[in-house]
Amino acid sequence: MTRSFSAFGQEKPAFFYFYDALCGWCYGFSPVIHQLYQQYESEMDFEVLSGGMITGERVGRIGEVADYIKDAYRTVEQRTGVKFGQPFLEGTLAEGTAVFTSVPAATAMAIVKEAAPERQVEFAHLLQQAVYHDGIAPAVAEAYAPYAAKVGVHEEVFLDKMKALPYRKLAEQEFKITNQVGVRGFPTCFMKTGDQFHLISTGYQPLPELRRGVQKVLDMLPVNPNRGDGF
Repeated sequence: MTRSFSAFGQEKPAFFYFYDALCGWCYGFSPVIHQLYQQYESEMDFEVLSGGMITGERVGRIGEVADYIKDAYRTVEQRTGVKFGQPFLEGTLAEGTAVFTSVPAATAMAIVKEAAPERQVEFAHLLQQAVYHDGIAPAVAEAYAPYAAKVGVHEEVFLDKMKALPYRKLAEQEFKITNQVGVRGFPTCFMKTGDQFHLISTGYQPLPELRRGVQKVLDMLPVNPNRGDGF
């Protein structure tokens, strides 16, 4: 259903964005990665991989970690400039009953990657806004349908696929890839050129810094006359 991780980057450089929809720092990084994509989409393949930050024994009510989040979100705001929405802060976080699990959002991403792969970076951005601005309940599959519709996936079709085991397995496959690659925190970004992998960033980076890392890798490639380099 999706292209092989190892095959990506054979025809042109590939950029891999390991994230989790429930990662607060990824929420802060979301505008950065979206802008990077807009700048480099013609030069690189982009793939978003869901990391499975909250699975298994980590799944639970947000109230269990609310005290930590109440402090941490301010740090994210100060460092990145994003704002957490009142529906999240005064609704989801304050009420404390919503179950936090990474699986539904990762399943939603797997569906969009099949249906509209060219919009997966945009969808990652939408998923993070859904959780940390709009305050959706992350465990409720129906909550993601309006966001899938924004990238062209019909809501009824999307909800049918959310119930289908193959898409959950695709999400779980991405969790395994994350572990195999050795990603230990989110966000993490790699590039692939030919058979070579290049670590671009771990943790939040502002756009100029991230762009410098990307451009450094691109500048190592042989000049392609179709890229418009030079006169």
